[in-house]
Amino acid sequence: MLEVKGIIPAMVTPFNSQEEIDEKALREMVNRYIEAGVHGLFCLGTNGEFFNLSFEEKLTVAQIVIDETEGRVPVYAGAGCPGTSETRRLAQRLEQAGADALSVITPYFLTYTQPELQYHFEAVAGDTSLPIVLYTIPARTGNTLTVQTVAKLAELPNIVGIKDSSGSFDNILQLIDRTPDSFSVLAGTDSLILSGLMSGAKGAIAATANIFPSTVVSIYEHWSRGEYEQAEQAQRVLRELRAAFALGTLPSVLKAVLEEIGLSAGPSRRPVAPLTPQALKEVRQMVANYTERGLL
Repeated sequence: MLEVKGIIPAMVTPFNSQEEIDEKALREMVNRYIEAGVHGLFCLGTNGEFFNLSFEEKLTVAQIVIDETEGRVPVYAGAGCPGTSETRRLAQRLEQAGADALSVITPYFLTYTQPELQYHFEAVAGDTSLPIVLYTIPARTGNTLTVQTVAKLAELPNIVGIKDSSGSFDNILQLIDRTPDSFSVLAGTDSLILSGLMSGAKGAIAATANIFPSTVVSIYEHWSRGEYEQAEQAQRVLRELRAAFALGTLPSVLKAVLEEIGLSAGPSRRPVAPLTPQALKEVRQMVANYTERGLL
């Protein structure tokens, strides 16, 4: 079974001006991240606008990433849908496409009980032989996986980890304490990458790695060598970018920064709007600040 660890970029999905998938840009992203030393790629997540892609578009994005990766690193593909039936169907199709692992977000829109969430994940896990990384982001979905539920799901052989985007360091600590050593707890909040690693997390699925893949990888690499001061310095690089996320609706800021540094990302899909002139001005100043420091 795949060992889930390291730095895995939470990839944006590049679009052209008509808001259609930009295959060329997506292939370029794959190579940029792999050349930076990432330990895997995660497509069809929140920053990949999975919620605004059709079933067939999701398969297209995954297939492009899988094909371009050519087995160089594991590809984690987001299979989560609002209901169990569609999630099971997408999981099966992603397995057929050649994904190495699945990320499955909690169902959303309705608020579900913990037994219902457990039932959902058990059903999906039973329909695929691929490793599954649970994904909890309660601020977006309205649902959270409790530590107790995760501990139960971790008993299933192909549920191998969790991306915790609760923003709670205490929650990460509890997950580490209550799950087996073989189960991978991954930070989904980029400000917690190093603190998570120091406490027993196995890595991170990181949005900031879209902009700073080498820097985010260096957090992990310095940590793994016991170079904690250097790891902390790399972690600090992400602060200004993280703060800038508040300037627009996800993932508009990430895409604007990518465009500013000369990488094609295109617009976010409507109803997400382009950044306001003031917000774009602030993004450009941030990029200039990073550039002056030799970080971009």
